[in-house]
Amino acid sequence: MTSHLFLFGLLLATCLLALGSDPSPLQDFCVADLNSKVLVNGFVCKDPKVVKAEDFLFRGLHRMNNDGSNVTMTIVGVTQLPGLNTLGISMARVDFAPGGILSPHSHPRASEIVTVIEGSLQVGFVTSDPENSNITTILQKGDVFVIPEGLIHFLKNVGNGYVFIIAALSSQNPGDVSISNDLIS
Repeated sequence: MTSHLFLFGLLLATCLLALGSDPSPLQDFCVADLNSKVLVNGFVCKDPKVVKAEDFLFRGLHRMNNDGSNVTMTIVGVTQLPGLNTLGISMARVDFAPGGILSPHSHPRASEIVTVIEGSLQVGFVTSDPENSNITTILQKGDVFVIPEGLIHFLKNVGNGYVFIIAALSSQNPGDVSISNDLIS
């Protein structure tokens, strides 16, 4: 009986650990050494003695990335901002031309929070419950909307002008699964 209880307790503890989120960092920071040839889950840390303020700084989210596309993104991940390494966050500026749409996609390793800085944006996601409910709304300047981790979602400019948003994600490597492209090919 005691051995059964022990095995049950061990199994329960293993399941709870497997359901946990990213562990807390073991140090104040781990600035990514992007030149290291060592491969790990994330990036190797720079020696803290050579870390500079620039490792924690990204400039440029104030500029619209207008390359003529319907949707353009300025990603701020660990490769653009090495100080993000091990912190479990990333972000992006997304600009939508009139009618621009980010087609259905998901981030398997991150929740996303979207803040509309300028314009009108339709946003929505599909739940994973048996009904596969479509949760959608129109956001205006100053509105914030959260998209739970792993759910298929889309964003579309429904106004007459450009839309500018800031999106923050709860992972330094959120992943991006493009639904429409994956189904076609």
